[in-house]
Amino acid sequence: MSQSEPVDREARPTAGNDDLPPDVPSMGDAFIQKYLAGRSTLIDQEKRQRTDHAFRQALSATAAEASSIVAKIRDEEQQTVWTGEFEDRLAQDGPGVVFPGMMFGLAKDRMENTKLWRIVRRLPKGALLHAHMDAMVDVDWLVDRLLSTPGMHLYSPEPLHGPEALERAAILFTFAKSSGADDAASIWTADYRPSSLVAVTAAADSFPDGGRGGFASWVRGRCTITRRELLDHHHGPDTVWRKFRATFAILDSIIYYEPIFRPFLRRMCQQLLDDGVRWVDLRAAFVFSYRKESCETPETGYHEVIRVLGEELEKFKASPEGENFWGARMIWTTVRAFDTKTIVQSMEQCIAVKAQYPHLVAGFDLVGQEDKGRPLKDLTPELFWFRKRCVEEGLEVPFFFHAGETLGDGDEADENLFDALLLGSRRIGHGFSLYKHPLLVEMVREKRVLIESCPISNEVLRLTGSVSSHPVPALLARGVPVALCNDDPAILGHDTNGVSHDFWQALQGWQNLGLEGLGALAENSVRWAAFEDQSTSEWSRDVKLASLGNGVRAERLKEWAVEWERFCLWIIQEFGLEYGMREPEQEGGAETDTD
Repeated sequence: MSQSEPVDREARPTAGNDDLPPDVPSMGDAFIQKYLAGRSTLIDQEKRQRTDHAFRQALSATAAEASSIVAKIRDEEQQTVWTGEFEDRLAQDGPGVVFPGMMFGLAKDRMENTKLWRIVRRLPKGALLHAHMDAMVDVDWLVDRLLSTPGMHLYSPEPLHGPEALERAAILFTFAKSSGADDAASIWTADYRPSSLVAVTAAADSFPDGGRGGFASWVRGRCTITRRELLDHHHGPDTVWRKFRATFAILDSIIYYEPIFRPFLRRMCQQLLDDGVRWVDLRAAFVFSYRKESCETPETGYHEVIRVLGEELEKFKASPEGENFWGARMIWTTVRAFDTKTIVQSMEQCIAVKAQYPHLVAGFDLVGQEDKGRPLKDLTPELFWFRKRCVEEGLEVPFFFHAGETLGDGDEADENLFDALLLGSRRIGHGFSLYKHPLLVEMVREKRVLIESCPISNEVLRLTGSVSSHPVPALLARGVPVALCNDDPAILGHDTNGVSHDFWQALQGWQNLGLEGLGALAENSVRWAAFEDQSTSEWSRDVKLASLGNGVRAERLKEWAVEWERFCLWIIQEFGLEYGMREPEQEGGAETDTD
């Protein structure tokens, strides 16, 4: 039977029933009904342990009705969108079977043309808690900006001559007032002098496979995980991580030039707001070079790039299009594979920038492939030193560690979870392997440490075959707080900065979630956002009190709750009649979608 064919799970086979022994009970018999009642009680008892149980219990009548409508749409689209015909067509183009929650690279185009996509796009998502800033751009826009920005140049340590070099040779972009010799050989020929600058417009026009159009496609392929790479899971995590790491250097060499960086920030904020995200805790690995406009020499340190970040955030918030945007802060990161001296230098830079811009630096983290980098255990001397220096300077720079982004079970990467908790990490990035540790699961729940889950990222980086086999449902069932995040959307193939793709995949891939569950995850993102500096006790108190508190967190949770109710009302107005629900009277704040 095809996965797309409907199955009546309540029906019982009737063929041959006349030949059954007379003492075989029926479903209507009293003791069978008693068994079924006990079964329902057991299921309800387990669901009371879920993270989203309290949220579900507090649903308004409007939200409950909207959730019922979305459940019907979800069931319908499982049968009508993910059809055998679609499966056959995909089978001709690539491997695998199609199903709701299938591999993102195969499902993306299809999902963006569903009713659930319209609903998820509109959902108020609150805060985005795990996003690497240099991967928060649509690459096509970035390439257009690269080509239209005066003075941008391309260079490589070797000629980009032939398919192998085009695919694997290191490339970087930079600003220069002049490329030097006007008669320099094309970078696409064997005569190119390594590391000499070539004007990017000249390089694009002379690209050997299609001129500017071909150049744009080539740069895009070098900055993203391609469709082929998305599907080649048999190569394992290390292979895709090599490509993943290489993309950041290329993206950084374009983004961190002031005439590109400023519009990049405005576009990032606008795309997030358009996707229902009102706050973002950004991360950036401070290993890049930042250049001011018309300057060939990069800045020393990172004060200027943080100053520009703050300036552009305030400009956007003050603009008519950004009036509903709450803002952003930066979680300072360095690379876990670096040696002690380099990591300590980054920590010193973090402290210096935090002292000057305390409202913009929210915390500290270490990034990079956990399986290949230094484990947190190995870094504890540096981390304790950093904590001591922050206390001496009177600065609050808490930890928000990546941990458990691994398939390991008991190895050093997996055990980063133990250190993240012992070192007081307020949230844990990914936490993919957490479900293997029952004691840590209980500690995370009791300490109210939120998991920043990035389902599509985990799939693309080959920790799971699809969202349907992701471990987050096991964490939700055990009461662990979770928020959905997008991690690196530019590189992973989202084509936009929002988090709707991850929300959609979760809604279709996790049967127990539903709209109610998505709402709880969105509310969690606001509850655990790093809106302001807080001591450990203040953070714990406000997270516990949630909307009953008195600070910024409580106010924004209340704002989100209003948005949620308006959103649920919109669902009823837009889809209620079609799916057998009442048509509500018009209320303030709800609009008819014209998509």
